[in-house]
Amino acid sequence: MPINRDEALAAEPSVREVSWTSRDVLLYHLSLGAGRHADADPELRWTFERDLQVLPTFAAVAGQGISAGDVAAPGLSLPGIDIDLRRILHAGQAHTVHRPLPSAGTARIATRVAEVWDKGKAAVLVLESSATTADDEPLWTGRMQIWARGEGGFGGEPGPEERWSVPERDPDHVLETPTEPGQALLYRLNGDLNPLHADPEFAASAGFDKPILHGLASYGIVARALVDGVLDGDASRLASVAVRFAGVLVPGETLRTSVWRDGSRLSFVATCPERDDAPVLSHASAEVRA
Repeated sequence: MPINRDEALAAEPSVREVSWTSRDVLLYHLSLGAGRHADADPELRWTFERDLQVLPTFAAVAGQGISAGDVAAPGLSLPGIDIDLRRILHAGQAHTVHRPLPSAGTARIATRVAEVWDKGKAAVLVLESSATTADDEPLWTGRMQIWARGEGGFGGEPGPEERWSVPERDPDHVLETPTEPGQALLYRLNGDLNPLHADPEFAASAGFDKPILHGLASYGIVARALVDGVLDGDASRLASVAVRFAGVLVPGETLRTSVWRDGSRLSFVATCPERDDAPVLSHASAEVRA
């Protein structure tokens, strides 16, 4: 059936409870490349449970990792939306953390369809998730943009025109983060077992020369680069991160993150220098605490 925007927006949020332990956090950080040079710097703030801090982008995988066992993460119920999941692309991701995330905890996550835009040949779904503690204190808010190919034309609004640019000056920081050939194999243990990131035959059938790195891995890698390269290694200073997924990265390639700072706001782009700075992340920004 065609998308029914009114029904989707009026639906009650789906609610689930998740929990995680320091093992999940450690795996997440390791899958982003932390501890790569442990002989010179073990990066214990990311890789050891004593005084372990948590990247805000861990919110994207909380409750889906090794502590969840073999139970697959539940799917989203989307009233008013009947689409072929093979036609969707993860277009963008944002998280705002309302307090530093604990290295172990439990959260109640309520997810709703916040918006549906009609782009003609495609639809854009905006899913909003709010996580709270058992005492109903806010932990984080996430917004995911999903591009649904061939699902437009249902008569909805196209959505606001979003203009985005970086300052017309040299970046304040240029951060280069190499990835490892096997990094996607490690990152998928955070919960996303899509064979696109592991199986060369499957990747070829999807039009790629080889398996690609998860978009959310690039998201987390850049967040860690911002903390280490701009925020003196203090994850509690990173209040929010928002990106659009502009291109793919193959494990073994490098992420080059160019950062412009304006007060508490960071604007950045991430590119692949091995491919003439092909875009990987765009429309990207972060808010930082003093």
